[in-house]
Order: sequence, then structure tokens, then C-alpha cells
Amino acid sequence: ASAVDMHLFIEEVVAIADEVAAERGSDKRIQLSFDEWNVWYLSRWQAEQATYGPDDWPVAPRQLEDAYHVLDAVVFGDLLITLLQHADRVRSASLAQLVNVIAPIMTEPGGPAWRQTTFYPFSLTSRLAGERVVPVTVASATFASAQHGDVPTVNAVATVDGEGVSIFVVNRSTTDATELRLDLTSLAEPGDVRVADLRVVESHQLHDDDRYAANTLDDPDRVRPSAVDGARIDGDALVLPLPAISWTAVRVARQG
Repeated sequence: ASAVDMHLFIEEVVAIADEVAAERGSDKRIQLSFDEWNVWYLSRWQAEQATYGPDDWPVAPRQLEDAYHVLDAVVFGDLLITLLQHADRVRSASLAQLVNVIAPIMTEPGGPAWRQTTFYPFSLTSRLAGERVVPVTVASATFASAQHGDVPTVNAVATVDGEGVSIFVVNRSTTDATELRLDLTSLAEPGDVRVADLRVVESHQLHDDDRYAANTLDDPDRVRPSAVDGARIDGDALVLPLPAISWTAVRVARQG
């Protein structure tokens, strides 16, 4: 539920900026840069630092080479959904970092490179997100999180363009599968394609029965997204089965 914390943080900063503008009688609308976000295990970094001893300038040490598992990737995808939900105010959101250091891509000196689990939500969202963000109101169960209180099990956002709709959704539950039914007519705007013309043309789901499965040097393709089994359009609704601890991206568009 870390995305809830991100959401509240963005909302607070926006509220402060708007309050200051109101007090100054300014019509300027401050846009935000959400700099250097990622999933980060701070305790590992602190333990790592302790191993350096008295040498303040070690040469090319391995630092923060976290191996991200499926659960990390689902949290990562949830953070991306939250950033998209705030795209009206968040205009820049740089990921920290890109290679080896808390990164979606890993390498070895003189060896291969491979994709971490977090690579897939980042890559697919970058490719599939459309021109306009459309808020998605989801009615779902809630669960009690350790740090953020009761939070919704499902979080989702959609983007639209002249050809169709992209939907990004996460099931935060650690135990229960669920099903999302999304009314596509609510996403249509004048000039967009008709719902009757839409088909599921692409679907990706990141999920594994082992929530701690990860990609490694020895097994670089252990975790990969798969097509969403059961994704379909039923009347005016997109239906998506969502396993527990899963991130899903679906593109519906004209076919052919």
C-alpha cells in the first residue's frame, strides 16, 4: 500500500502550493516534479554501508544491487498508477536509478544484462500509456495495512487516445483474487472510438504463485508478464480477472 503514501504526499504538496497561490492572489498553477522514486530497501543500504569500514572511497563497490521480486514489481506498478492519477499536476517523475543500483536492469562486468521484475511495469506503462489520463473509480474491498490503515484492494487508472484505451490495474490483496469490470462508456469522449468497435488487442499480467520469485543472473527470465487469461469485453464493460498480488496492463482498441 505504499502508493497510498505517495498519493497523500502529492495531495499535500499540491494543497500547500495552491494555498500559497490563493494567499498571494496568484493564478499560477505550480506543476510538480516527483524526483527519484523507486522501491528501496533502506535497511539493506544501511547494512551495506557498515561493511565498508574506514574506507570512505572504495573503488567501484557493489551498492544497492537489490534483487527485486514479484511483490516489489506489483508495488512499483502501483506507484506508476498513482503518478498517472496525478498527471494533471505531476509533470515529471524520474526513476532512480536505471542500471544496477536499485535498478530495473542488471549487468555483470564482462557478462550479460537482464531485466528485473520492475522492468516490466515501467516498460509497458511507458509504451502503452495514451495521450489523456482518465480517472477510474473502483468499488473494491479494503484491507488493513500495517502503515496506511484500511486501503482499497484494487487501484486503477486509464488513458485514452484516438485509437482506444489503456488500462493499468493492481490487486494489492495478498490472499484474494478478484475481478474488475470497467465501464468503457465512461471513458469515451466525443470523437473517440465507439465501445462497440473495441477489442482487447494486448494484455499483460505480472503475477507468480511465489511472490518472492525474482530474475537473476542464473535465471534471468524466471519472472515475465503473461497474457491475461479471461480478459474480455462483455457488452460495454472490460472484464479482467486479477489474481492476488498482481499488476495488469491491457490495451483495448480497434482491431484491424
